[in-house]
Amino acid sequence: MEYHGCSGLWLGLGVVNRVLKRLWREEEGQDLVEYGLLIALVALGTVTAMKGLASAIASVFNSASTSLTTS
Repeated sequence: MEYHGCSGLWLGLGVVNRVLKRLWREEEGQDLVEYGLLIALVALGTVTAMKGLASAIASVFNSASTSLTTS
């Protein structure tokens, strides 16, 4: 198979370039991407909230444990 003077790397970059240009112009999957980003943002917020909640719960249990051992 001959590439008419193009190396395999340049051929691959040309294919990638065409695919990226096509994806940039198309808007069919735009809603799906937006939903994905929204879900990722909600998941990140949930993980952050859970870390704070875990610290608060640990503090309550440590306080209860201290109260039980001193009684």
